[in-house]
Amino acid sequence: MASTKEIKSHMESVGETRKITNAMYLIASTKLRRARLELDHTRPYFEALQGEIKRVFRTASDVDSHYFYPPDRTELSEGTYGCLVITADKGLAGSYNQNAIREAMALLDQHPDTKLFVVGEYGRRYFTQHKIPIEHSFLYTAQNPTMARAREISALLLDRFDCGELKKIFVVYTDMESSMSFRARSTRLLPFHRTYFADTAATEKNVTEPFEFVPGIREVLNSMMPSYVSGFIYSALIDSFCCEQNARMAAMDSANQNAEKLMGELSLQYNRVRQAGITQEITEVSAGAKAQRQKKER
Repeated sequence: MASTKEIKSHMESVGETRKITNAMYLIASTKLRRARLELDHTRPYFEALQGEIKRVFRTASDVDSHYFYPPDRTELSEGTYGCLVITADKGLAGSYNQNAIREAMALLDQHPDTKLFVVGEYGRRYFTQHKIPIEHSFLYTAQNPTMARAREISALLLDRFDCGELKKIFVVYTDMESSMSFRARSTRLLPFHRTYFADTAATEKNVTEPFEFVPGIREVLNSMMPSYVSGFIYSALIDSFCCEQNARMAAMDSANQNAEKLMGELSLQYNRVRQAGITQEITEVSAGAKAQRQKKER
């Protein structure tokens, strides 16, 4: 059985670990609130941009653009795909990173001719250790998602898509379905289906005058899409970052609860060992006193 000194040392170690996990929980909650606030500030612009793209398709549903499938919705199954995988820079976030990796590996199994574009140190380390080639790594993005970095990512992906090097682009990220649940998703970013921008303008004002597009409707649509793609990637970065912090909060809360439980067990064990030691000392003193009395009587 462990001594009181060993148990006390174990209790001190658990207490120090609990301080760390509690601090990580508070930091994650602060980052989560800040990221949600930043997303709320930028979301109205991209929602308005999506509405304008819908107006373009209401004006000319058959407009030609390489960012969209043709009107007959012909799927492109051949060619090289690009996959943007968004992970965290570190672990201690439950199954957050593993779920994203699992989605990326499923896409690789379905279409081996896929080039990986990785965000996050965890993903880079995983693919490197498993000898899976990485086309490009984006550094310092997972922990600090900004609109500037989203534009940097979208510019690289769009260059590869515009020149025909990539036929499809997917984004593997973690979507925050609610404050308590999240799920890793694999979403096709490009090309879009036209139904994605289907006319849902039942609540919009009816426009009697036709729109005029300068220099042309195709040029206007193509100039809008890079901004929309940047917004989509920024939203994916923020969603993933929020899910990471949420998962870390849950993991640290579970660690705090386990530490409390372990501290209770160690405290009980410490008291038992201490009481046993006191009882043994009393027994030894009593036995010594009894021996002294018997010696005097003889």
